Amino acid sequence: MSSTLFRTKRVEQSIQDTEEPEHALRKSLSALDLTVFGVGVVIGTGIFVLTGTAAKNNAGPAVSLSFVVAGVVCALAALCYAEFASTVPVAGSAYTFSYASLGEFPAWIIGWDLVLELALGTAVVAVGWSGYIHSLLDNAGWHLPEGLSGRDGAHGFGFDILAAALVLVLTAILVLGMKLSARVTSVVVAIKVAVVLVVIIAGAFFIKGDNYKPFIPKAQSVEAGGNLKAPLIQLMFGWAPSNFGVMGIFTAASVVFFAFIGFDVVATAAEETRNPQRDVPRGIIGSLIICTTLYVAVSIVVTGMQKYSSLSIDAPLADAFKATGHPWFAGLISFGAAIGLTTVCMILLLGQARVFFAMSRDGLLPRFFSHVHPRFRTPYRPTILLGVVIAIVSGFTSLSELAELVNIGTLFAFIVVAIGVVILRRSRPDLPRSFRTPLVPALPIVSVLASLWLMLNLPTETWLRFAIWMAIGFFVYYFYGRTHSRLGQQQAAEAAESAAPPTGSTP
Repeated sequence: MSSTLFRTKRVEQSIQDTEEPEHALRKSLSALDLTVFGVGVVIGTGIFVLTGTAAKNNAGPAVSLSFVVAGVVCALAALCYAEFASTVPVAGSAYTFSYASLGEFPAWIIGWDLVLELALGTAVVAVGWSGYIHSLLDNAGWHLPEGLSGRDGAHGFGFDILAAALVLVLTAILVLGMKLSARVTSVVVAIKVAVVLVVIIAGAFFIKGDNYKPFIPKAQSVEAGGNLKAPLIQLMFGWAPSNFGVMGIFTAASVVFFAFIGFDVVATAAEETRNPQRDVPRGIIGSLIICTTLYVAVSIVVTGMQKYSSLSIDAPLADAFKATGHPWFAGLISFGAAIGLTTVCMILLLGQARVFFAMSRDGLLPRFFSHVHPRFRTPYRPTILLGVVIAIVSGFTSLSELAELVNIGTLFAFIVVAIGVVILRRSRPDLPRSFRTPLVPALPIVSVLASLWLMLNLPTETWLRFAIWMAIGFFVYYFYGRTHSRLGQQQAAEAAESAAPPTGSTP
């Protein structure tokens, strides 16, 4: 059983599988396309919302340093992802990397985790997008029927038709091809980055130096509690992170980490990249640098425009401009947020379909989903299946409390990838690596500890939900994936062949 759980798939075999005609994806992406994908998925609600929450409750004006801390945690993971993606340029991201280094069961667990993470992420983002569109329509005097807005409080029932429609339209775009998806993303990313830059430049004229005093507010201790909404670290050690002070910066970092979720999706497109060994590391690291720079700039501007204690939690940028006498900026910011969420939703859906496709190609999920479209060369079956399911879920559910599962799933993937880099360096030092993570094993170890620290700051109930999902995944693997594994079947066939007596021999 142990040998079954931890059997690894050779990198050469993973690459060979991508060349089979019925499983081959079209290679059409460049480093620029991947960078645009990275920026497109990272810059979303976080830059417009989380700044106010973290500044007002945890870090004050020093929230800009919190974005730096969260960016560093992501950068540590990004360096590990870059090495894996350049060594194993196969769809599936952390799932494929784990299969090559840790074994089949750890790979299944991380793939199962990514399916949950990206599905919930897509649904939550679609609902958020719908909210911004409803706000813009309301401001224009147009109102959808309550039953089609997901806001039918009178009857306790409603279907958010805008959220569902967005997912279905993006699903169609993804089926038609990666190049079309890249072009759509490029246009949308250009618009939302332009809006962000306008906000930064215009807001800089309304900065008041007094709003930065004190830059790091005095620490306020938080009493330990025993409810499931408290951070796990609080229940484990009877200690809760402090608000404000130096520790408040790190507490806020675990809040604003939500704003960085998704950059690892770039690695899922490795198989569709023309020169993955060179371009995937550039796309991952380049997009992360751009997004961190924009996040820090926005947080500096907004805390300079308005005192941190007066910032809005729901719409800090829009309200900061209202406080300066320029309310029309609120409409521009809502437009930028809606545009931004469009690409976030599409790229999360793209990443999930690739993980699902890679798992089905390995036999851990039904092989029916491992065939690509004969014309578009995209994994259309899992894309359509997941698109329809997520459209239904996003139409009926707000998923507000489940959104934190996206965060814990991402951090868990970071930990697995960092460990995998160290193991693969030792088990396969002969593999060609066009990008090498520096300071191995020290840097991956630091990456593991940093990700674990942010995980411990998540609510205990999030850990319980995550554990339940992982338990379900174990049963699915045990009763289906383990027996249908393509690697397992190949190894069984090889063992049977080697045990068979030579032809012509006497039994």
